[in-house]
Amino acid sequence: MDRSRAVGWFVVLVVLMALPAIFAVSTTGQLELHARINAEHSSAADWFFKWSTHLADGVVPAVLAFLLLFFKDVRSFLMLGLSTGLSAVLTQFLKRVVYADHDRPVMFREALGEMAWVSDIDLHHHFSFPSGHSTAAFSMCLALAVIIARPMWGAAMALLAAVLGYSRVHLSQHFTEDVLLGAAIGTLTGLLVHVWLYRSSFAGKAWLNARPFQPPK
Repeated sequence: MDRSRAVGWFVVLVVLMALPAIFAVSTTGQLELHARINAEHSSAADWFFKWSTHLADGVVPAVLAFLLLFFKDVRSFLMLGLSTGLSAVLTQFLKRVVYADHDRPVMFREALGEMAWVSDIDLHHHFSFPSGHSTAAFSMCLALAVIIARPMWGAAMALLAAVLGYSRVHLSQHFTEDVLLGAAIGTLTGLLVHVWLYRSSFAGKAWLNARPFQPPK
């Protein structure tokens, strides 16, 4: 089935992209790794990541979810809304309660040395771990892969999620491990919501296919 293949492509590519990052985090100090990644910047890359990172702002998946309710069906609305909403709640709990003492890169500016920094952005100082933007990026992109249900779109969504996650490191809003945990939370939450809405006994509920804003045929 194309939907299962789309999800499979997404997960496989996310894992393949995560493995080198996990290895780097496990073998390199946090500040050293961040400094290496940001040793040099180009103005084009700075501009691209400065603006593309906003695709993972919380308002974007919220707007997309309501557009899906308007133009598609309840199931699609819940797929995107629950994936991003539930993962966001978990991430905010972790970063503000469990790991509230984890600061962001700007708090270590002196220790990071002559590293490249992106100008004209508001750098956050606290609540670094895990990355909320990365959580939103991966939960949103997985949900879209499920909804579109085409294998190549699953791969494309995985690459988009990775770009949005990497933007947080390039902008020095987060460390690499922050992005990795955010990506894991977003992906796993999306997978659980996918199973519930498309593969469980609950998935057979007729009202999930309702199109409340479209005229009856």
